[in-house]
Amino acid sequence: MIRRIRLRVIFLIGGLITLFFVILIGRLYWVQVVKADFWLSNAESYWSASEHLTAKRGEILDRNGNALAMDVRAYTVAVSPKQLDKLGITDKVITKLTELLKMKESDMRKIATAKNEDGVLYAQREIHPNGWKIDTALGDKIAAFKQELEDETRSVDVGIYLINESKRYYPKGSLAAQILGYVDKDGNAKYGLESFFDSTLRGEDGYRKYQKDGNRIQLDGGQVDYKPSRDGSNITLTIDNEIQNYVVQAIQKAYDKYTPKSITAIAVDPNTMEILGLANLPSANPNTYSTQDPSGFYNHAVRSLYEPGSTFKIVTLAGAVQEGIFDPKATYMSGRIRVADVTIRDIKRDGWGEISYLEGLKRSSNVAFVHLGYEGLGEEKLRSYITNFGFGAKTGIELPGELVGSIKFHYASEIATATFGQGVSVTPIQQVAAVSAVANGGKLMKPQIIKQIEDPVTGKVEVRKPTVVRQVISEDTSRKVREYLEQVVSDQKIGTGKNAYIEGYRVAGKTGTAQKWDNTLRNGKGGYSSDRFVVSFIGFAPVDNPKILVYVVIDEPNDKYVGGGTAAAPVFKEIVQQSLRRLGVKPQLTAEQEAQLKAEQAGNNKPPTATVPDLVGKPPATASLKLKDLELTSETVGKGKEVLQQIPRAGSVVPLSQQVYLITEKRDQLTVPDLKGLSLRDAMEFSTLLGIRTITEGEGYVVSQAIEKKNGIRVLKLVLAPDDPNSNEGTSDKGSSDDKSKGSSSEPND
Repeated sequence: MIRRIRLRVIFLIGGLITLFFVILIGRLYWVQVVKADFWLSNAESYWSASEHLTAKRGEILDRNGNALAMDVRAYTVAVSPKQLDKLGITDKVITKLTELLKMKESDMRKIATAKNEDGVLYAQREIHPNGWKIDTALGDKIAAFKQELEDETRSVDVGIYLINESKRYYPKGSLAAQILGYVDKDGNAKYGLESFFDSTLRGEDGYRKYQKDGNRIQLDGGQVDYKPSRDGSNITLTIDNEIQNYVVQAIQKAYDKYTPKSITAIAVDPNTMEILGLANLPSANPNTYSTQDPSGFYNHAVRSLYEPGSTFKIVTLAGAVQEGIFDPKATYMSGRIRVADVTIRDIKRDGWGEISYLEGLKRSSNVAFVHLGYEGLGEEKLRSYITNFGFGAKTGIELPGELVGSIKFHYASEIATATFGQGVSVTPIQQVAAVSAVANGGKLMKPQIIKQIEDPVTGKVEVRKPTVVRQVISEDTSRKVREYLEQVVSDQKIGTGKNAYIEGYRVAGKTGTAQKWDNTLRNGKGGYSSDRFVVSFIGFAPVDNPKILVYVVIDEPNDKYVGGGTAAAPVFKEIVQQSLRRLGVKPQLTAEQEAQLKAEQAGNNKPPTATVPDLVGKPPATASLKLKDLELTSETVGKGKEVLQQIPRAGSVVPLSQQVYLITEKRDQLTVPDLKGLSLRDAMEFSTLLGIRTITEGEGYVVSQAIEKKNGIRVLKLVLAPDDPNSNEGTSDKGSSDDKSKGSSSEPND
């Protein structure tokens, strides 16, 4: 009996074992044969690891290599609700991070105590948006707080994390904001060149995929799929950082005084149409775009249309001179003229009696230009000159949103008013291109804002060259028109542009004051407003060989009685006066004026100065010798064979005691040189070049420096003192007389 029971148990166990093996073999067959592909793909997924390789966005530089837009290190702040709770420091962290990140405590508490759907505290949560891509200065404060907690809790993990990131940074703040635009934290390019050249600047991200073991270590002989990231191209602009500063400072004064809807100024080299400076107000700071009014990034230079008013008379004048119609000594009766059923008047309604056409130009007489354009040129030729000067078509400038404008006129009265800039709409950049053609010998040029584009991977440089669109007028006509326009400025008795006069320079220009169209007038039919104007001034210098042309447009100043000569001409003067010095164009002074200038300089007891030459591209030894000839000392930074950048930049006027730095290697290869004696601006420019965070103490000039470590980050500390005797502040002049009579008029004039 017992034996039979034992046999049954053995058979049962044997049967179970046999069944187990049958099931196991069946399962293996199912996994390895039937589902082989499925499990193989899952295994490969488990073995695989990948890394995203982020491309560096290209830099945007001014013509001298100064960075206007660049990628810099940033941090994203994250917390571990689980770890904070474990250490009992949740409330303390919430209070401190709320203060540092400037956010609501309730929002911070939601993040620091967040739980998943199972009610378990999260291991990590990023703090968005306030803790997203913060700058290094704020990151350092959070790192210091983190260190305090580590010391206090004796824990290496206090539940606060700083994740390395990069973000777009604009070293000059709001300078050139409408030109540059910005890139938001999501990497989306908005406005300006950032948007227009996004694909060029962005580059291409890469990746690395490989096989790993359980410890995430790459397997020897495992498959590797690798695509390198490709950094974006660097774009060098035609903008000169210093001239851009002059433009901004000058229009800011006018903006503060006249509080207009907007003010725009453009400075160009009329010979090449390279834009040296372009600014609008109101403006915005791209570094803090989320708190800025988007209208601050609107570029009126290319995206706004204005009736130009009397600055447009330059086109009519050029056509009349080219056709032999303009006789400066011929006379006409000023005051008013009848065209069809419309009476057109001068700003002085009774006129100035019988005057010459040259006087009519100086006084900006509408009647004179009706005679020249409507009666003299006629509709067909007038339209032809307007078109040939580029109006009614895009200039082709590489900025987003450029408008075309309108030159539509058909009726006799419309043709007549078009001769002095009423009834046509143009962009400021069109106006600049047209008047540059008058200044440069008659060539209409394509406006240029890009100097070159460099591919950092291949080293290939695409250089943009000046482009001639067409010859509009002859060189002889250009010379004559320049001389006529000079008298608008030089005649200090009747010239409407007299406030643009600069001692020692021959300046030509034209004022403009245009009434704005108002659709609410005349029972909804519309009409020209009697108290809303666009005032402007456009001009260039020196007359015999123009080096700079500047256009200033002020939209609706708060005083309806100011004209282009009163409000815009002084802005033009300040920009041009400073820019000519920057460009090395010396004033032509009489012996008496030179003697007076020398006496003033001697009385100031200021030390001798020198203008720093352009040394980029030269061997360091050659550059040093050239500086030595100017009695300037230099220091070569790096071991390269040619100068890649110099500080101070070319054209800077510096005391002979100041040292010039010749940079011969790229940023990541440089060491910090002795910066003693440099101004704060130049020292900060050097630290930006090196990519090193800098803290300062005091004001004035660098007297000592030190490299320190703060929270594991290398920091350059500069101590400055204000008692440097070599400071040399510039001055600016401003005109005071008006070009617009105290009274209303039904015609735009100046």
